[in-house]
Amino acid sequence: MVGIKYEDFLDTSYEPVDDELVCRFRIQPASDMTVEDAASRVASESSNGTWAELQVDGEVRDLSATAFDIDVEETDAAGGDPAEIAVAYPDALFEPGNMAQVLSCIAGNIMGMKAVDRIRLVDCTWPEPLATSFAGPLFGSSVREEFFDAGDRPILATVPKPKVGLTTDQHVQVGYDAWTGGLDLLKDDENLTDQSFNPFQERLTESFAARDRAQEETGEPKSYLINVTADANTMLDRVDDVAAAGGEYVMVDVITTGWAAVQSVRERCERHGMAIHAHRAMHAAFDRLPEHGVSMRVLAQIARLCGVDQIHTGTADLGKLENEDTYGINEWLAGDLHGLNDVLPTASGGLHPGLMPELLDRLGTNLCIQAGGGVHGHPDGTHAGAKAFRAAVEAAAEGVPLEERARDHPDLETAIEMWGTETPR
Repeated sequence: MVGIKYEDFLDTSYEPVDDELVCRFRIQPASDMTVEDAASRVASESSNGTWAELQVDGEVRDLSATAFDIDVEETDAAGGDPAEIAVAYPDALFEPGNMAQVLSCIAGNIMGMKAVDRIRLVDCTWPEPLATSFAGPLFGSSVREEFFDAGDRPILATVPKPKVGLTTDQHVQVGYDAWTGGLDLLKDDENLTDQSFNPFQERLTESFAARDRAQEETGEPKSYLINVTADANTMLDRVDDVAAAGGEYVMVDVITTGWAAVQSVRERCERHGMAIHAHRAMHAAFDRLPEHGVSMRVLAQIARLCGVDQIHTGTADLGKLENEDTYGINEWLAGDLHGLNDVLPTASGGLHPGLMPELLDRLGTNLCIQAGGGVHGHPDGTHAGAKAFRAAVEAAAEGVPLEERARDHPDLETAIEMWGTETPR
């Protein structure tokens, strides 16, 4: 038997092995803690240590996490100096394919430890054994070719506004106007599910009937991101209902519903060949404060592993919402992850036609772009707003100035006159 105590979880000379999960944390030690003391406690509490020295078999020690890299940022602020630390976790600590269990380790009790005044999970490097134990996206960015004929432009979505309160008939009409105006996708917003003013089943049936009419009228494929968020069993039933109605997608509020439920939805969607659009409502509760919580980068990584095909990642500071490293997150979602499919980023929040050239310049065209007020707030209504939005995106993708395209598209000209190129607040 050997004793293990906090200092046994720190080794600044340690080199992680290939199958270890490496997590980077930003920590602010408590005032009575050194950075080294705090780092060892993070590694201990997130693996197999505790506050008391334990007498254990030597093999148990092999499953301890190791804090191995410490980069201190000296400051005159009260408390210990902040630092970025890296912690390596042996693969055997994790149950394959169980995201809830993984997060209980790397973002669990450590978020409330007294040893750190603040702690933020900044980034993860996912080893092949753990990463490939998850399904990953079924389609990823290939939805642009699999479902739509979008060519070199982003696919385009809109959310009816007001986002709740519309009757089913009103909701369906907004969708029809948007589809026939040139948009690819109608999307429910995060808090519309199955309310009395717009019941799920009624909205599902009538929206897809309108979708079919719009497809016939425009000659273009259209789809609907209907929100199936609920308890897990209800979500699975709703996935089946969407498939029976001819849907290509479901939408899930992935953070509020929980990652285990997302994994169940991903499994059910594969039966039907359907994609998952991930809304990130509640993400800011974890990532808005830069010194504490879980970064949006990590949340996006988790979403990819659990199998979403599209996720909101921000607007590169062009829209109405705070964004955390949209560029870096989008790059990670497109990069190699041990053979798992990529994820299509969705830019949304305060967008309108006048912002499209700058948005595409910053983020490229391998995107889904969503506009709500920037479509429905058009003075001539949703259909005109959709036409303006489509014209602006196509012009930006082709490198044509908006003012030049607006000469042949009066709806776009009206939108530019109304909103210009300013970011709303």
